Amino acid sequence: MSIVNDIRTAFSRRDNALNQLLLINILVFVVLILIKAVAFLAGGSGIYESIVRLFSLPADLGALVRRPWSVLTYAFLHQGFLHIIFNLLNLYWFGSLVREYLGDRKLVSLYILGALAGAALFLLAYNLVPAYRNGPLAEVLGASGAVTAIIVAAATLLPDYTFSLILIGPVKIKYIAIVIVIISLAGIDGGNAGGEIAHIGGAIFGFSFIKLLQRGTDLGRPVQAIGDWLGALFSGRPRLKVTHRSQAASPAAARKGTIVKPEQDEIDLILDKISRSGYESLSKDEKQKLFRASQK
Repeated sequence: MSIVNDIRTAFSRRDNALNQLLLINILVFVVLILIKAVAFLAGGSGIYESIVRLFSLPADLGALVRRPWSVLTYAFLHQGFLHIIFNLLNLYWFGSLVREYLGDRKLVSLYILGALAGAALFLLAYNLVPAYRNGPLAEVLGASGAVTAIIVAAATLLPDYTFSLILIGPVKIKYIAIVIVIISLAGIDGGNAGGEIAHIGGAIFGFSFIKLLQRGTDLGRPVQAIGDWLGALFSGRPRLKVTHRSQAASPAAARKGTIVKPEQDEIDLILDKISRSGYESLSKDEKQKLFRASQK
C-alpha cells in the first residue's frame, strides 16, 4: 500500500526528525483507537484501558518498577482528539524552529530528555510533596512535557521570534512560553496536576538545555550516541570514528568534515538581510551560520 510506503520512506530519512516524531504520535493514537473500537465491538472494553495503563507513567514506585519503560512511553500516548491536536500543533510550530536552527538531532534530544525531565518531576512531586503523596494514586500520559520543553527551548533560543495568533495578532514566542508555564503553575492543584507538573519539568529542562548549549555543553549527547548506536545496529553500517582537529582548519580539512565557523563578512551579510527582510527570510544554512557565530 502507498500509505505503508510513505511511512517507511518517512522513517528511512535521517533529516526528517520532526515528521518522524509527529508520525509516531499519530500512529500510536490511531492504533489505540482501533484497539478501543475492536474491544468495544467484542465486548472487552477493559482491554483498551489495560493497554493504556501499561504504557502510562504511574506515580506509584512499585508500579513503576514493574513497567520502567513508561518513563518514556507515556510521552507518546494521547486520549482524545483535542489532546493530541494541541500537542502536535505546538510540536510542529516550535519544533520547526528548533530543527531549523539546531538540527534534527537536538530536536530529538529535547523531546526525549524533556519527557524524562517531566517524568522525573512528576515522580518526585507525587512521592515527596505531602499535598500529592497523601492523595489518590495518579498516572500521567501525553507528549505535553516533551512539547513544553521544545516550546521553552525555542523561546530561550529565539525569544523575539514572532508568531501570528488568531484573534490576537503578532506575539513574540517568549510571551507564549511564559503564558504556558503560568497556566501549568496555576493547574498544579487541579484535576490534571500530574500533567501540569510534567509540563513544568519539561519547561525547566528546555530552558536549561539551551542555556548550557550556548555555553558549549550539549546535554543531548547521550541521546545522540544511543541513536547512532541503534542506527548502526539496525542498518548494519559500521560506526564512523570522529576525530577533533584544531579550529584553524585548512580548506582540505574543511572538505574532510571539520566544522569551520563562518567569517565575519558572511555574518555581516546575514545581519544586513535580517535588517532588510527580518529573521524569517533567512535560509536554514544562514540561520545555522548565525548560531555557530554566536558560539564564539
